[in-house]
Amino acid sequence: MRPLLLLIASALPLAAQQRPLTKADSALVSRLLQAEDRRDSTAAAWQEGLAHADPRIRLIARRGLARVRDPQFGARDSLPPLPVSRHWPEPAWRLRYRALKDRGDDCAAMRAGLDDGAWHVRLRAADLVGAACAGDDSIVSTLRAWADDPAGRGAGRGGSWHPAAHALVALARLKPDQAKGRVAAAAAGHNPWLRGYAARAALVLSDTSTLRTLAADPDDNVKEIAVEELSKLIGHDGDDVYLAALHAPGVQAVRAAALALKGSPRPDAADSALAAYRRVLEGESETARDARIALLEVAGKTAADDQPPPADTTLPRDAVRLALGADVRLQVDMEGGGSWVVKLRGDVAPITAARVLALARQGYYNGLIWQRVEPDFVIQGGGPGANEYVGYQHYLRDELGTLPHARGTVGMSTRGHDTGDAQWFVNLKDNPALAKDYTVFGEVVEGMPVVDGILEGETMTRVTVVMPARR
Repeated sequence: MRPLLLLIASALPLAAQQRPLTKADSALVSRLLQAEDRRDSTAAAWQEGLAHADPRIRLIARRGLARVRDPQFGARDSLPPLPVSRHWPEPAWRLRYRALKDRGDDCAAMRAGLDDGAWHVRLRAADLVGAACAGDDSIVSTLRAWADDPAGRGAGRGGSWHPAAHALVALARLKPDQAKGRVAAAAAGHNPWLRGYAARAALVLSDTSTLRTLAADPDDNVKEIAVEELSKLIGHDGDDVYLAALHAPGVQAVRAAALALKGSPRPDAADSALAAYRRVLEGESETARDARIALLEVAGKTAADDQPPPADTTLPRDAVRLALGADVRLQVDMEGGGSWVVKLRGDVAPITAARVLALARQGYYNGLIWQRVEPDFVIQGGGPGANEYVGYQHYLRDELGTLPHARGTVGMSTRGHDTGDAQWFVNLKDNPALAKDYTVFGEVVEGMPVVDGILEGETMTRVTVVMPARR
């Protein structure tokens, strides 16, 4: 009889899982999710959920309570692992991209990289080429041609401004005299991405004048880069520039200015930083915390003196059905053509998935940019300022889980525990080290080759809800 009893026992969870849930059951799931989002370990819902007959509800309760008790969710290994829907093969060019590492002085490898068929490989070669190749006429000629074509007319599809931008920095290393005029032209140009790279090249050239000019740029991302580079170059000799940058509307530039001012001998630095802190606080953005803390430190205060805006703990409307396994997908349409589809993984991160879904329905992501592209790691974007320090007004709390950070999974950008800023990152390779710090809330189920091809600064024209493909 023992084998028969074991068979019956093993079938019980499946039978329970198929049992329809009542309104009371759904209400319990809602209370469990609310308790988790509030980080309330004393809620009565936990014991009710742990004792429930349905294994889905027991799992939600067990997982949520473990997350509340331990921010790093060390109990994850005791829960059933969740599978990724599909395995995405690597693009062929990524092997060539990786092969360039530590070969910056191998001029033959750099020539081949600059002539590669994939732009990610070509730009990587430009970033890596070392001063040992300064005498290679072919390499220098290619970089000059790229730098002299800021609109990317000769780059072909996908090149855009990127070749000129990367070439500026490379020429600054290899041929400073040939780079100076081109950097000055880019710094005075209309493209803010090129101006940002001109600031990076100006650091290589020790060009203080250009950096001072760009530190007053109307684009706060350019201003941020220029302030950071100027601070590396001249330190507190640039405090007049940093004090002016405290008035920037973008918190990324304010943060950079505050970091540059830290330890300033200027008697007006503390009061100016405190005034900037109050102005940033008036914006009522939780995700501006990095700028606020940097400003408080200049003012002689600590993070404990911060007065953050109230958190949003309202449970998103779709959180319960996502937690119970609803299949909801978002299609991301790219400005340059192509689209890809993300399946929300509410089975592991229902609150994050539901908040992202609500933002997508509001059109929040439409027209936003992928500002960070590391072709052998992640892409990141979806912030209103095309910058990692400018996020959604309210933090999204961590929902660390048992879904691995495999290639094609989509995670939530943070800058510390429970600081999700609604920006996405897509894992371009398996990144298991990210599991202890970052929430996976979705996975790419269609169009991964489009994701692989995304370049820095490319735009999502829209993100919309789509029905699952029929099988």
